[in-house]
Amino acid sequence: MNLKAIAFDLWETLITDTPAASRAQERMRLERMAGILGREPETIEHAYRHVWHRCQELYWSRDEDIPCRRQVEHFLEGLEIEADEPTIVALEHAYANAAVESLPSIVAGADDVVASLKERGFRIGLISNTGRTPGSALRQILDRLGLAASIDAMVFSNEHGVCKPQRSIFEALRQSLGVAYEEMMFVGDNLYVDVHGAQRCGMLGVHFVPPQRGTAIAPPVDHGLEIVPDATISELAELHDVVANYVPSRTRANA
Repeated sequence: MNLKAIAFDLWETLITDTPAASRAQERMRLERMAGILGREPETIEHAYRHVWHRCQELYWSRDEDIPCRRQVEHFLEGLEIEADEPTIVALEHAYANAAVESLPSIVAGADDVVASLKERGFRIGLISNTGRTPGSALRQILDRLGLAASIDAMVFSNEHGVCKPQRSIFEALRQSLGVAYEEMMFVGDNLYVDVHGAQRCGMLGVHFVPPQRGTAIAPPVDHGLEIVPDATISELAELHDVVANYVPSRTRANA
């Protein structure tokens, strides 16, 4: 096998939110959105929470995704408010960018591992199912955390229109990286969307089981599959040994 590219899931693989960080982001969204509407945060909280369940019902449960603006429109529907364009734009900014100001944390070792693999000549990719924080905000977050410089291509579900494990989102990354599926490895914490999604495209799938998980965990899926990863790691630094198993000895000697 000629391994040329290594790609990663984002949440709970490269970055994570503690419960405290998630609460801070939520409070920031509620306070700023309520201020835009001239209301108290408590009066919009039900509609804010309902958006998540509504999107899960309409889109995410079918591996579809939508622009962040559509989430805001569902929020306004829940409040039975017809807002003008400047108000919608302001609400979208407040909704989408909370995590830019209250930054997630880097998963232990992620920055060193990604930078090291990049220095060794591997193409580095990323796919993220986005939720409330869209690709536009995640690019800023990755830049502020110092991870963006090591990543050659990023694909975000809210921009692409479907979520992992759908083949088309992996295909978008493959094309951006300019490699074949059999030359790629994908690393993620979710056995179904990350490992299964990658393997059914012909990629190697590595299951990362972090010692401690944050709050960005996808709902369980009753898929009825027996998914066997090509490797399982509990520390990202272990990825170097996994990669070594798929790199010809001459390449290892020159690395």
